[in-house]
Amino acid sequence: MLGLLLFRLRKSPVWRPQRRQHMTDPRFMGPRSALARMQQVLVAALLATSVSWVAIFWRHSLALALTGGLLILISHSVFLAIEFFVLWRFGRRGISLPTRATEIFRAWWHETFDAIQTFYWRQPFRWRVYADNLTTGVAGHPRRGVVLVHGFVCNRGFWNPWMRRLRDQKQPFVAINLEPVFGSIERYVATIEDAVSRITDATGRPPVVVCHSMGGLAVRAWLRIGANLERVEHVFTIGTPHAGTWLARFSVTQNARQMQMNSEWLELQRRAESVSLAAKFTCWYSNCDNVVFPVQTATLPHAHNRLVRGAAHVDLAFHELVMADTLAFIARPLA
Repeated sequence: MLGLLLFRLRKSPVWRPQRRQHMTDPRFMGPRSALARMQQVLVAALLATSVSWVAIFWRHSLALALTGGLLILISHSVFLAIEFFVLWRFGRRGISLPTRATEIFRAWWHETFDAIQTFYWRQPFRWRVYADNLTTGVAGHPRRGVVLVHGFVCNRGFWNPWMRRLRDQKQPFVAINLEPVFGSIERYVATIEDAVSRITDATGRPPVVVCHSMGGLAVRAWLRIGANLERVEHVFTIGTPHAGTWLARFSVTQNARQMQMNSEWLELQRRAESVSLAAKFTCWYSNCDNVVFPVQTATLPHAHNRLVRGAAHVDLAFHELVMADTLAFIARPLA
């Protein structure tokens, strides 16, 4: 989580995306994103630092100038490497799931580029490119609604590849922003309630909820505090620290402390839940998740737990198996 926090803080208002009709669509009900503004500033700072390096060393050594400028732009990969080392050293204890060094290396490599797309581009600058879709489908062919709930230090721009495919499937969906960014997980309950109510009113039936990372815990908190299982058809979690994560011990934010292994908050959550809850959950998890480990912490007892080998934390959300199987479930004919 330490590395994830550092490289997700990239934002700058000096860049203004081209205005498009769907960015100002009145159907889009999403709030402003403080996280997007913060990441815009940090992306601008990163670019300015890289350009300054190149300008300073250009006349001395072209190789040094270009190499240094590039390394500045991908400096987050260093923090990722630390996370993967910690995963390799501490995250595999107590499990009989061997992980090869080559899997770890490939996961780090893919996560480096996924992080650039997600935290340097989609979240800072493209988080409003897809409006919520409350259209219920072609007459006579109603569609199942979807609520997309992102994770720690993210916004709805995280889901852009999902929203594009849901739009192509003509599937109604709502993607939310969980803010304040570092508040208690329980503070997100009202936002989830609003999204579920909107999509349910539009479609007339309970939605499928798809969550990444902390988003899965926020949905469980929503179910515990004010909702019931009949409000959702199914919940898919992707890399959610259902039993906490070892890495959360290094964070001081309230929501990260709640995600520490054996935290009081997680224990309260567990005691309040029935076995029937897990039956409505499918939990995607990976042996190479650099944020949620040990591996088994991303699973729920009695849920449908599905392993994807070799996928890192962000990469897992966009793994073709995860997306294809989840979207196929969503697109099934209604009974």
